[in-house]
Amino acid sequence: MGILEKIAEIEREIARTQKNKATEYHLGLLKAKLAKYRAQLLEPSKSAAAKGEGFDVMKSGDARVALIGFPSVGKSTFLSLMTSTESEAASYEFTTLTCIPGVIEYKGANIQLLDLPGIIEGAAQGKGRGRQVIAVARTSDIVIMMLDATKGEVQRSLLEKELESVGIRLNKYKPNIYFKPKKGGGISFNSTVPLTQCSEKLVQLILHEYKMFNAEVLFREDCTPDDFIDVIVGNRVYMPCLYVYNKIDQISMEEVDRLAKQPHSVVISCGMKLNLDYLLEKLWEYLALTCIYTKKRGERPDFSDAIILRRGASVEHVCHRIHRTLASQFKYALVWGTSTKYSPQRVGLTHNMEHEDVIQIVKK
Repeated sequence: MGILEKIAEIEREIARTQKNKATEYHLGLLKAKLAKYRAQLLEPSKSAAAKGEGFDVMKSGDARVALIGFPSVGKSTFLSLMTSTESEAASYEFTTLTCIPGVIEYKGANIQLLDLPGIIEGAAQGKGRGRQVIAVARTSDIVIMMLDATKGEVQRSLLEKELESVGIRLNKYKPNIYFKPKKGGGISFNSTVPLTQCSEKLVQLILHEYKMFNAEVLFREDCTPDDFIDVIVGNRVYMPCLYVYNKIDQISMEEVDRLAKQPHSVVISCGMKLNLDYLLEKLWEYLALTCIYTKKRGERPDFSDAIILRRGASVEHVCHRIHRTLASQFKYALVWGTSTKYSPQRVGLTHNMEHEDVIQIVKK
């Protein structure tokens, strides 16, 4: 029996098993086996087959955005509208066969946008170059899931399932579980909160499935067995995702209103160029980028060239971005903006910068 058949059999077993107190250990074991088989499926084959052409593009700009969706939902049209790059768009499926990069210039930042080929069901198993598409998505900072508003719900659940099965967790945070394999001493299990979904016995069963008999486990939040399996496997990617419903000009106003009110969702129409500016605002918010301007002594700030950093960046991060030796020669900095109590404020390396702050660095 091949790995695909084993995965299908376990999925059928999970579907027909009732979820209650008596079956939770059985389900936990099945989920652990499923995660193990999926990991084997993603490993490259050992056979000396000819190396296929991947289409990962060199990372450039301040952030990277991957466009994922089924064929013919408007990904290429969206790329052509938002960037100066022309991506071929036609009324047949699989017009785009490789990765086409473009750059969005917004608030002084260069955001790399990747138009990827359409995903089909079974992409995680390698159908329709699905593996390469998903591999590129894993390296991006945020995923934009393009959906057809006329059949959005079906597409959304299928795409989420495909990405979930290859270890991409959308709009989730890493579970707060401390896990450390040891050489000996058995399994030490503790929790700082009451657990309703996982128990010590279930944790031991899952660890035994992975041939781990000595480990230290500490739950700092009430997590599910799936979350614990993710921590053991350790190669999961947690990233924000925006669900973008295209072609809203083909559905009723009530349906547009319902889709727009869903969490992490934006409704647009590439054909009629509707709501694209709001999508850019949301994208900036989800990327959590900040612009910081520099100033020389006795001169006006340089607003033409901003330093783009992640939210929560400190003065030290700004120094490293300007030059790698600047932090070692740093004496103090003067900061103007919303992160200070008064302007200018004299600050040290640990001061956190905010959007559109102005900084002047004084060396020793």
